[in-house]
Amino acid sequence: MNNPAKRGFIRRHQLTEMGYHDMEAPISSAELQARLRAGEKKSAWKMVKRNFDLYIYLIPIVIYFIIFDIIPMAGLVVAFKNYNIFLGIFRSPWVGFANFEFFLTKLPMFWLWVRNTIMLNILGLIFGFPAPIILALLLNEIRVKWFKRTSQSLLYLPHFLSWVILGGMIYQILSPRYGIVNEILRKLGLVGPEGFYFMASEQWWIAVYIGSGIWQGAGWGTILYLAALTAIDPALYEAAKIDGAGRWKQMWHITLPGIAPTVAVLLIFAIGGMVSSNFEQAFALRNPLVNSVGTVLSIGIYELGIVQGAFSVTTAIGMVQSIISMLLILGANIVVRKLGHEGLW
Repeated sequence: MNNPAKRGFIRRHQLTEMGYHDMEAPISSAELQARLRAGEKKSAWKMVKRNFDLYIYLIPIVIYFIIFDIIPMAGLVVAFKNYNIFLGIFRSPWVGFANFEFFLTKLPMFWLWVRNTIMLNILGLIFGFPAPIILALLLNEIRVKWFKRTSQSLLYLPHFLSWVILGGMIYQILSPRYGIVNEILRKLGLVGPEGFYFMASEQWWIAVYIGSGIWQGAGWGTILYLAALTAIDPALYEAAKIDGAGRWKQMWHITLPGIAPTVAVLLIFAIGGMVSSNFEQAFALRNPLVNSVGTVLSIGIYELGIVQGAFSVTTAIGMVQSIISMLLILGANIVVRKLGHEGLW
């Protein structure tokens, strides 16, 4: 649009829509821009007044995030101080980046924690992320309503149980003397009378950790995918049937593309959590015999910060952890959008 007369007409039309009717006298470009900005502010204020009740509902949420998310961020200053609980945050002496240098170069266990966290998260992503997708696809194919509802309830149940309860159940199920798994193996002649110590073996502990995570979280993730499946137009399936497509082709060409946006968003969140870990799960399942694979970052931060009182160092670790998570989310979002899917923004 390179015609100045046409641009001026459009601007005058915009101003007329905003309530400026006296446009006969020529005005400068600066005044025109000022009137446009004033009109936009007036329109924004009209929108606020029109939806005032909705903004009232938003106030408690804003207050919640200010109190529990924004104000606590002032505590990040502890990462740059030699924090003393008796002096408080603001009177403790500054040490600059000394805490960051300490955990990166002088804390030998830190890199073991990082290795364990990334290893368990990668395995969880490989085996755990597809689990709710598969469950949702299977449940979507069930036509007997009572069986479908019963299956959904049983799958969701572990999500609502504490890891303290789940951890105790897992230890009882895998107990060498009284566990049902070892009892079955003894009946089959695969283990001796003493049983097998699953939770004392590093390899088996990793398998139990990943499996228990799938058991606890897959049912809840299935809800999200089932909700996404309901948004798929049934007419697409009818058209596919007319064209002779079977169940497998319908699933591959209609169902999976239909839930692809949901998969992409959840995948971004999963990648963003690669340097985080479930403290409750690791704390409930870990024991001294598997410390070399079971001590993840959240456990290390707890033992170093809460038990030993090294608040400054653990705050620095948590700060770096959060920055890396943010970068991973940004990177995953860019990749997802490059692949043609909708990201988080």
